[in-house]
Amino acid sequence: MKLNKHFFILLISVVAFCAAQAQSKYAVINTKYILDKIPEYKEADKKLKILGDQWQQEIDSKQMVLDKMYKNYEGEQFMLSEDLRKKREDELFAKEKELRDLQKKRFGYEGDLFKERQKLVKPIQDKVYNAVQKMASARSYDFILDKSEGITIIFADPKLDKSDDVLKELGINN
Repeated sequence: MKLNKHFFILLISVVAFCAAQAQSKYAVINTKYILDKIPEYKEADKKLKILGDQWQQEIDSKQMVLDKMYKNYEGEQFMLSEDLRKKREDELFAKEKELRDLQKKRFGYEGDLFKERQKLVKPIQDKVYNAVQKMASARSYDFILDKSEGITIIFADPKLDKSDDVLKELGINN
């Protein structure tokens, strides 16, 4: 008897959940698509790429100097006195640490590139978020799903994609 009671409660719960889901209004957008259509985002992305490339070249040139120092040390280490060998090893260690610190400073979490991205891209992302929020309120959407990178949607009906509507809300014609 208890099994039937539990089954009945579960059945009613599933039916209620399905009914609630059927009443939900939702849309699907692609923020990557939207951002790629915004000229300010394209410009910011280009600046970040140039900056990242410059910093990577700086790191690569320091790595080449370090590699040359290691190669020279390997060739000379047997001819060096204990004190000179220790001094060279300390220099190599210091240069290696300097290089790791520079990589972290430029590309690490909350490094220079992260800060630049926050400065250049976050205002644009906020603008898109505000447009999505405004559109969702105006059209009474319960959910807005983002199908861009990172979130997997196995199927999304193209008529649900409201990315062009967000662009229109931003004043950008497709």
